[in-house]
Amino acid sequence: MDFFGVVIDFSFWQWFIDLPNTEQAPVIFALGGWVFISYYILKAGVDLWAEYRNSTKYVHNWEWVLLAVDVPQMFVQTPKAVEQIFAHLTGSLAHLDVGDKFWKGKSQKRFSLEIISFEGYIQFLIRTEAEYRDLVEASVYAQYPEAEITEVEDYIVNIPDKFPNDDYDVTGIEFKLANDNAYPIRTYQEFEYSLSKEAVFSDPMAAILENFTRIGHGENFWLQIIVEPISSAWKEKGIELAKRLLKGEPASSGSGLGGIAGALTGFLNFFAVEMGNIIQWNFEPKDTKDKKEERKGEAVTPGMKKTVEAIEEKISKVGFKNKLRVLYAARKEVYNPGRCISGLVGAMNQFHIQDRNAIVPAASTQAHYDSNRKKSDLLKTSFVKVFKARKMKWKKIGGYIMNTEEMATLWHFPLPFVKTPLLHKSGHKRGEAPSGLPIEILESPLKPKLSDNITSEKPADDKPEGLQFS
Repeated sequence: MDFFGVVIDFSFWQWFIDLPNTEQAPVIFALGGWVFISYYILKAGVDLWAEYRNSTKYVHNWEWVLLAVDVPQMFVQTPKAVEQIFAHLTGSLAHLDVGDKFWKGKSQKRFSLEIISFEGYIQFLIRTEAEYRDLVEASVYAQYPEAEITEVEDYIVNIPDKFPNDDYDVTGIEFKLANDNAYPIRTYQEFEYSLSKEAVFSDPMAAILENFTRIGHGENFWLQIIVEPISSAWKEKGIELAKRLLKGEPASSGSGLGGIAGALTGFLNFFAVEMGNIIQWNFEPKDTKDKKEERKGEAVTPGMKKTVEAIEEKISKVGFKNKLRVLYAARKEVYNPGRCISGLVGAMNQFHIQDRNAIVPAASTQAHYDSNRKKSDLLKTSFVKVFKARKMKWKKIGGYIMNTEEMATLWHFPLPFVKTPLLHKSGHKRGEAPSGLPIEILESPLKPKLSDNITSEKPADDKPEGLQFS
């Protein structure tokens, strides 16, 4: 094409646009896509180095404490109280610079919120680094003054390290958010419904705990939610998402290498189209563009506006990085993961809201083919390792972000009307010493075992023996 004496050939761009998406990638790579790929390879190398320094210089010195938390049986507190506990835990947020992360190997310390069931007997636990034990206890007592908090031994050490095992088998599932972090799940405040003239609260914990009570002798079912305080930087992405939705723009532009390729392709397409408009003097009048923008705004539906409001509500509260996973371990003669795993996956559906978010399985210890037993055993071994260490990442699947309200929905002490007869609860408030007496703080040399702690109210002949792996 001759343009003011300059010959411009657009045949290449037309040829590129007409290519299938699978054939555009090599062209993009040759045109500079290798720069972006190199960046991600370099970033992965830096992350591996940081992880190496973290494991060798910092994390191995952490002293973990496992706390069993029991609340009075008739103590009425909504999940709002647990939400305040989580907000209190943000006091552990560390402000680390580049030197702290990549040379000293420092990382943000995390907590583990756990619900465990030994043969149907349920206990709520919080795992914390010793430095923040006082923080955890203070936050719990502030909301539950009559609670009992006891340090217990880590039950997880009895799980076999490698599979296959002669006596026991395990199944593990890792969960994730189905959508962007900014989209909220259904929270406890939306589990209220009207009955007559009064609002009734349907505790979502009932559907979760039901699966923990269904197991029997020789079976164990454990849930852990790894939580890590983060800065408020994640809220900026939520704000940008809300703006895009209100403008009628796509919610996401993609991520990873596929996102880069898509972005480059989109840029090239945009470049070709705009250059074609210039060549053809195809300029759109300003008033037409304004009307177009108006029409775009009008395309936002009432449902979309509610979604934006929900996003704004989520980012208005404190956020944590999260990871939810469950582990079922049982003797081979009674091994039946479907007894509780399937029910828990189904219970997670109660938090799903159309056009917002949901909690869905991300990975499991089951291989794609049942015949691939070796691969399944390797998955079980690696999953148990991550479960023991309470790590945030498994199979390169990192954490996601939830705010305190969402976290309190998934992990809170059930209300009295939730029927969990084998859930350990404190019996009554311990009497306090009269004021003015001299106080001597004594540290008990004994550390109660988990099995002793969670079975204190069961008959002697009905106590679960816990896991005894050979």
